[in-house]
Amino acid sequence: MNKIKSGILGLCIGDALGVPVEFLGRDLLKRTPLTDMIGYGSHQQPAGTWSDDASLTLCLVESLAECGSLNLNDLAAKCVDWLRGTRWTPHGEVFDIGIATRQALERIAQESVQPERAGGEDEFSNGNGSLMRILPLAYYLNANEQEDFISAVTGVSSITHRHPISILACVFYVKYASYLIRGKNLQESYLESVEYMKETFPANPYLARYERLLSGQIAQLEETEIQSSGYVIHTLEASVWSLLTTNSYQEAVLRAVNLGEDTDTTGAVTGGLAGIYYGLEGLPQQWVQMLARADDIDSLCERFETIFN
Repeated sequence: MNKIKSGILGLCIGDALGVPVEFLGRDLLKRTPLTDMIGYGSHQQPAGTWSDDASLTLCLVESLAECGSLNLNDLAAKCVDWLRGTRWTPHGEVFDIGIATRQALERIAQESVQPERAGGEDEFSNGNGSLMRILPLAYYLNANEQEDFISAVTGVSSITHRHPISILACVFYVKYASYLIRGKNLQESYLESVEYMKETFPANPYLARYERLLSGQIAQLEETEIQSSGYVIHTLEASVWSLLTTNSYQEAVLRAVNLGEDTDTTGAVTGGLAGIYYGLEGLPQQWVQMLARADDIDSLCERFETIFN
């Protein structure tokens, strides 16, 4: 089972599923749920088009593959290239970008701010813009256990989001992905990630914001208790809940997207974990074939695999 390719493709597919219905409310999607990959809709893009979630994820994959290690300056430069429309866009243009992400990348491009200082640090800068793109770091850190886990996650997140709430979300997500890469099941990976967070951040005052996730009982919540806005805690909770309450890749990403609102990012964050767990054979092949630049993504993953698999 190729966990690199399945995770990256899984994230891109989840993103592309959510793009046409982004911003739609849950009530509307309850009446007419998304059941397949479609086009146009919210952003008037053809079916299979992914957004900034996948674009910036692919920038991280490419940076790690080219540098052979984590290089924040190189990663930031690639993200700026994307903002300018010259790297990892699905069709040659940027059509969807969060305010905080744009502001951070413009600080790097226009003010020469160091990448690890570019992201917003106030509590209102806790959108899901770093969580959505950090998955490839799990593969890198699994292959480089000597690397400082917290420092690496903090650095990558801080390019766009450096408040502790965002960093904690990224640590949990990368740790969860790491356990799945090692072959642990969904529930076991979840519970071990919970314990890791509690043991690693016992005095962090922001950990209390994650009380529901760290209860070990997130899957017991009703759908009405799950929120799906662009707030990083909502995205992480919704994604883990979607993963733990379904039994296939397709079920997981469709459940995530049909929660409404920030559908592309909830789909992407869920899809990355689901792709790792269910493998390439678990991804609907018609969705893989519809994905924009599927061959380019496949080639990039193969380059990445030669170093970090």
